[in-house]
Amino acid sequence: MNVFRILGDLSHLLAMILLLGKIWKSKSCKGISGKSQLLFALVFTTRYLDLFTNFISIYNTIMKFLLVPVIGLSFLENYSFTPLEILWTFSIYLESVAILPQLFMISKTGEAETITTHYLFFLGLYRVLYLANWIRRYQTENFYDQIAVVSGVVQTIFYCDFFYLYVTKVLKGKKLSLPMPI
Repeated sequence: MNVFRILGDLSHLLAMILLLGKIWKSKSCKGISGKSQLLFALVFTTRYLDLFTNFISIYNTIMKFLLVPVIGLSFLENYSFTPLEILWTFSIYLESVAILPQLFMISKTGEAETITTHYLFFLGLYRVLYLANWIRRYQTENFYDQIAVVSGVVQTIFYCDFFYLYVTKVLKGKKLSLPMPI
């Protein structure tokens, strides 16, 4: 198994634990975009609909059972015109933009709680590690998934500005705040 994939999945899991911990501790969803959370629920539900039809590995099966099913459908560019493939492709495309409502929310309010920024950092790190995973797979297996790679690059670009603010503010102990227009 690829170490970048494992680290990416662990980063994603840590982001989810941070999010749930924040909600549990504060008993509030303040600062969390409900739209992003709904989009992510749709992303992972459509991605793992094959859970009951295809066994790949125990690792994949365990990761898939963490998700709550929702319904969604997209007829975007895909590798084969089958319902499961269309849904998987939809989940990849949707994931690349699902963080936008959260980033817009931070932009609109001009600030974010520290725990929210850590959550976003680990979500972004998950995507960066998956890009490294795809590079490694191409080097070792000569495998290239154009849909996943292009969508992953787009998603990483959306996180770049946030990463800059995270490193320059949050890691220095400051609250993430954006300059507000006059």
